[in-house]
Amino acid sequence: MNHNVYATFMPKPIFGENGSGMHVHQSLFKGDKNAFFDPKDSYSLSTEARSYIAGLLKHCREFVAITNQWVNSYKRLVPGFEAPVYISWARRNRSTLVRVPQYKPGKEKATRVEFRCPDPACNPYLAFSVMLAAGLEGIKNKYPLQDPIEENIFEMDYKMREKAGIDTLPDNLYEAVKNLENSPLMKETLGEHVFTKFIENKKIEWDKYRTFVTNYEIDNYLPIL
Repeated sequence: MNHNVYATFMPKPIFGENGSGMHVHQSLFKGDKNAFFDPKDSYSLSTEARSYIAGLLKHCREFVAITNQWVNSYKRLVPGFEAPVYISWARRNRSTLVRVPQYKPGKEKATRVEFRCPDPACNPYLAFSVMLAAGLEGIKNKYPLQDPIEENIFEMDYKMREKAGIDTLPDNLYEAVKNLENSPLMKETLGEHVFTKFIENKKIEWDKYRTFVTNYEIDNYLPIL
């Protein structure tokens, strides 16, 4: 990044029927000018903004272990509920992972993208770092942005989502950690020490979780044994 380019992050806590979330509004500025705004674009998005979104979408499966770092984070990220798990973007569609709030004339500085899956219990320093890295990687490599999905994805079946090219986030911490472990971009972003220790700690956490017998199992399975 040039020395006069800076990023803004505006976390917004969200409370829903299956847990709380944190929508993170993001934008880049060059001096006092919003680098995401382009008045000629149909969505008022610059080329940089489109590539930034594409970077988030391409790399989100690699960094979701950072933005959603607990085993119970994934009890919120369940298809069909309020939290977005479908890797797509749109403007009005709240079932997508990335949403672009509609531009209002005279509000160029408010042009931003909203990443909608993070857990508010994440480490914000690490979470903001990996989201920014993914977006900047998109800009650096000029990632093309797929068309927005304005249909309600919650109402689509698997075949419809597959035809539309809509993938999903990992559905548990272990899968998320494995994706992180195989990401050169995230290793570079976090640094060798943080990257390695984070993965080690999360594998320990997962092993403890998967060997722990809960009241649910006792109440539901013990009576039939």
